[in-house]
Amino acid sequence: MGFRCKVPGRSRDPSRWKPQDVSGGAAPGTQERLPGCAHSAGSPKLPTVDPVCARRPRPSPPESPPTSAVASHWRPRASVGPRAPPGGSAERAPHPAPLEPASRGEAIPGAGGRPRRLTDRRRRLRARPQRAAGMAAPRSPQRVRAREREGPRAPTAGSDQVHSWTLVTSQALDTAWKIARGSVTLAVAFLVAALCYVRRMHSYLGRRLKWWIGYLQRKFKRNLSVEAEVDLLSYSAREWKGETPRAKLMRKAYEELFWRHHIKCVRQVKRDNYDALRSVLFQIFSQGLSFPSWMKEKDIVKLPEKLLFSQGCNWIQQYSFGPEKYTGSNVFGKLRKCVELLKTQWTEFSGIKDYHKRGSMCNILFSDAILEYKLYEALKFIMLYQVTEVYEQMKTKKVIPSLFRLLFSRETSSDPLSFMMNHLNSVGDTCGLEQIDMFILGHSLEIKIKVFRLFKFNSRDFEVCYPDLPFREWPEISLLTENDRHYHIPVF
Repeated sequence: MGFRCKVPGRSRDPSRWKPQDVSGGAAPGTQERLPGCAHSAGSPKLPTVDPVCARRPRPSPPESPPTSAVASHWRPRASVGPRAPPGGSAERAPHPAPLEPASRGEAIPGAGGRPRRLTDRRRRLRARPQRAAGMAAPRSPQRVRAREREGPRAPTAGSDQVHSWTLVTSQALDTAWKIARGSVTLAVAFLVAALCYVRRMHSYLGRRLKWWIGYLQRKFKRNLSVEAEVDLLSYSAREWKGETPRAKLMRKAYEELFWRHHIKCVRQVKRDNYDALRSVLFQIFSQGLSFPSWMKEKDIVKLPEKLLFSQGCNWIQQYSFGPEKYTGSNVFGKLRKCVELLKTQWTEFSGIKDYHKRGSMCNILFSDAILEYKLYEALKFIMLYQVTEVYEQMKTKKVIPSLFRLLFSRETSSDPLSFMMNHLNSVGDTCGLEQIDMFILGHSLEIKIKVFRLFKFNSRDFEVCYPDLPFREWPEISLLTENDRHYHIPVF
């Protein structure tokens, strides 16, 4: 029984064979004999194949099918596995025998059975080192395609275990990362919200704390109505800078006070419409001056009622307490409280013999604005009472001081009512004391007010006294002014 020799890329019908298919690209008319296979060149019959040749598989074709002339130098090599006995089964051996090239110098059957010499490329292929004996034979394309059709092999038990541990670890890490990412996101959001809340709370508390600090300072801090002593020349250099004629005049006036009148320091007084009354009263209390003689003879607390009932001064109800306007019938009660406070404080300060203690008490008293204003209103009422008394004496043709004659000679102060309405009610509200008012104040308190008028430097009006001709030896206090509106306290 014969076997047909299968050649790749050829048709099974011998009648359709072409010469190059048989000769491998040789000249037409020549045919190549397949090794181990006997057939006739011109016979139309299929050649018969030896059984031994059938058992030997042909090498796998390359990617591009080689021509018979290139592939003819490969010949079958002894199979690694055991050969099947002749005449046995035609099954394929478990390990196909690879083809090995012919030895150098050996003739390779070509077209027409003529031997061909090895080319340079074939010699280089023959010169490569042989594969190791233990290496496996190259796989045929049929086995590769069969394994691809079968699909991936099932992993072994060890690889299954490693894969399962890797999968479990990866899933655990993914789950932990998701949980951690959610927790971190929530924590960051909470932290941002907390920071915004703290910032707003800090801003709110800062505003409230600032308000409370200001309130407490206004409530409990000492009122700087009369400041501490400062060096006279330093104050002059700070307040009057530049080279203007007025600044030069003021610096020379302060130097005159320092060198000739021995005034070393100055106390700045709060600049308002009470500063003249404040300067006078502060020095009366700080020096511990006693009551005027007429105040010792009369109870000044009862003076408001005396003006109303004994002298018939109903117009006293129009008295104004500085910025506070008309108060009606309540004016008597308020005036009584103010005069009573003046009497109490004056008595207390006059009884203290220690100068430093009187200074400390003055700092406390002139730190309370409410008590200050009551004392100043009491001084205004004392001035009004004195004007009313002198006006009654003038009606009876008694001798009165010349300053009161000057006061009543003005159209705006021809009587006590016009004096109160046009001059006294505006003190502390829109204006301060004028020069004529300073005369009345000195006469009412029985003190000699000496004023240094700095803007009148190098003139006879540089140093004036209110009143200028006191009846007896009254105590003296000193003030200095730069414009006859605001006064300060000199310290010798």
